[in-house]
Amino acid sequence: MSEVRRVIILGLAGNAVDVLDIVHEVNATSPSSRYVCVGILDDDRALWGRDVHGVAVLGPLESARDHPQCYFVNCIGSPSNFWKKDAIIAKSGVPLERFATLVHPRASVSHLAQLGAGAVVFANATVSATARVGNHVFVRPNAVVSHDNVIGDYTIVASGVCLAGGVRVGRLCFLGLNSTVVGNVTIGEYCLVGMGGLVRADVPPHSFVVGQPARLVGHIPPG
Repeated sequence: MSEVRRVIILGLAGNAVDVLDIVHEVNATSPSSRYVCVGILDDDRALWGRDVHGVAVLGPLESARDHPQCYFVNCIGSPSNFWKKDAIIAKSGVPLERFATLVHPRASVSHLAQLGAGAVVFANATVSATARVGNHVFVRPNAVVSHDNVIGDYTIVASGVCLAGGVRVGRLCFLGLNSTVVGNVTIGEYCLVGMGGLVRADVPPHSFVVGQPARLVGHIPPG
């Protein structure tokens, strides 16, 4: 019988509820339960003690150190703070090997693909052959990460994103809803692609691009 991993979620937001659902679906489709979510950590004191679908908010991120036997899933990251995701995770003090990699049963992940520690692949997402998805990457529902893509650590691939073959995305990026990146394009680190954007050429680091085709409209500050 396989070990049942005790999991704690970092950050209470919409992502956290979705991750709870992934844990439920993984358990429901496995011969025996693989995970049990024992709590949520968030720095907002007003949330401490709250019950979220049967899971308690236990305290701040730094209290992760009080749970050395647990595994963790980071659910922090939005267009307003994605470039700080590594620093936020670092506050928890959790080593990389204690982060669980989760794949929804209705996701399609090639056996030739690589998923990093703490990566989460949501329902109906596709990660194709020889794609490499970094640590703490989110591949949201209905996103497509095509063959030979490389997705840098901490990056968020939002719902409906389509990355053609050979795309390179740097660390700490956010690819907005339903955006598209054509083949063999490179997006530098700390970049934001606005929802519905069409990226047809390389994007320099720290860029905020929008439109079809995508054009530069601003810059993302260092983390």
